[in-house]
Amino acid sequence: MTPGTDHRSRPRRRGAALEDAIIAAAIDELAEVGYSAMTMDAVARRAGAGKFSLYRRWPGKAELVREAAYRLVGDPVLPPEPSTLREDLLAAFRFMAEQMQGPAGEALRGIVSESLQDAEAPTVADSSRGSSQRVLREILSRAVARGEPVDPEVSPIRMQAPVALIQHRFLAGGGAIDDEFLVSVVDEVAVPLLTR
Repeated sequence: MTPGTDHRSRPRRRGAALEDAIIAAAIDELAEVGYSAMTMDAVARRAGAGKFSLYRRWPGKAELVREAAYRLVGDPVLPPEPSTLREDLLAAFRFMAEQMQGPAGEALRGIVSESLQDAEAPTVADSSRGSSQRVLREILSRAVARGEPVDPEVSPIRMQAPVALIQHRFLAGGGAIDDEFLVSVVDEVAVPLLTR
């Protein structure tokens, strides 16, 4: 939309179409200006929507970014069978590291920053909606079906530990996650934690 254009002159969108436009605008804002400079006003302008439309769905920027982050991060494509637990974990963690280099990583930084300043703000755990746990459960199921010596009853905290290490490296390291680190996480942390 060009500057000065009144969004009210555009066809009226409702429901999922409007929400999708707002999320897309939030993702573009994250990519262009980053979390700290992003504003609800700018997202509304970019989406061609009124601010009320945003605030009716999300109380503030952190909640909007949390939703955008959830939509940004899909599921990795696991290697075709026959595969191994190690190969599947490497594929999943490489996908995660790649996702963190774009708007999803900016969203993660913003959510962490907001949650440190405001105890009521959404957290990283709120943003994932269990997606990393779901992917790891799928990887474990594949390994069980292949007869690998995995622990099918592994606890959520053992499953989350490798993911937390990667997120910490991204947040503390301030940038790209090198493949050597991912291989170390798989070989020294994930495989030992997930196998008997």
